[in-house]
Amino acid sequence: MTGSLISTLEGRYYTDPAIFVREQENIFEKMWFCAVKSGDLANPGDFRTVQVGRESVLIARDRHGALNAFLNVCRHRGARICVDEAGSVKRAFQCPYHAWTYALDGKLIAAPNLTSMPDVDRVEYGLTKVHLREWLGYAWVSLADEPPSFEDDVLSAVTERLGTLEAIDGYEIDQLSVGKRIVYDVKANWKLIIENFMECYHCATIHPELTEVLPEFADGYAAQYYVGHGAEFGDEIKGFTVDGSEGFGKLSALEEERDRKYYAITIKPQVFINLVPDHVILHRMYPLAADRTIVECDWLYAKEVVDTGRDVSRSVELFHRVNEQDFEACERCQPAMASRAYARGGVLVPSEHHIGGFHTWLVQKLESAD
Repeated sequence: MTGSLISTLEGRYYTDPAIFVREQENIFEKMWFCAVKSGDLANPGDFRTVQVGRESVLIARDRHGALNAFLNVCRHRGARICVDEAGSVKRAFQCPYHAWTYALDGKLIAAPNLTSMPDVDRVEYGLTKVHLREWLGYAWVSLADEPPSFEDDVLSAVTERLGTLEAIDGYEIDQLSVGKRIVYDVKANWKLIIENFMECYHCATIHPELTEVLPEFADGYAAQYYVGHGAEFGDEIKGFTVDGSEGFGKLSALEEERDRKYYAITIKPQVFINLVPDHVILHRMYPLAADRTIVECDWLYAKEVVDTGRDVSRSVELFHRVNEQDFEACERCQPAMASRAYARGGVLVPSEHHIGGFHTWLVQKLESAD
């Protein structure tokens, strides 16, 4: 191996179901996982279920306005409480098997013949709680008994990328509204998607629209390669749109120095944040198998843009095309991960060397659990 080329992970890391199970157990079920947008659960009784590692997690807003997260499992005989992905209940969740009933805060409040069992502690036999924290307008959950530091696991990614945590404040992401959401079913390992997002060596090849807006990407170095760097719009580009036409006014709290620039942040293990002057694009990955990943992508705009029905299609179309181009590339790679040609892995060129840090992090996570 020359100094210009460093090794990737071996192919088995992208195909072996046993490795995927270890990732579920030691990464997705222990780290902070961005689960739902808080605003999607606006009213008491609103809920959503999401897959976090091997667990179905139920997130709901209670009668006091707080969000709570639970394992979606009845404490009686283990039936799934909610089979729907999203919905709303009036006052409580009821298991469809034996009608054990739980308040929105998880407490057991009713069950057939419960009054004849006065020794049953209704708190102890409530739904199993999951740690939850809200940030950027999203609910992040950790299934660990003792969750890792949110500051070290999540917030530090912003500091490492932008130079300071405060640099993200001007986008006021928690105040933005969803202008468009697209869900992608990607037939590829979640790590291939992360690796693709972290580099731009491929940009000149498969992203003609993106490199037209961000010309420096054609040189192969992603903005994430440099701490604090934002990729500048081309001279004739008016906005982050599919045709370079004007978008919307700069977000009101954004500093002038960040105008006409694009920033990208990877928050391990499953979040991408894309920052542009007039909107934010946030991806959440839900790895379901070694070769399948659901990606939910939100385009977030100032509230008045969404409330007044402004046309967001040109800005949505730009990154929707980027997503489709990226995911097609990842799906093209996935079958080859099982090839004998990739048994020892591939290589990273200098503009991709930072991906090696992600590989080191992954192996350390898996080895620390052994």
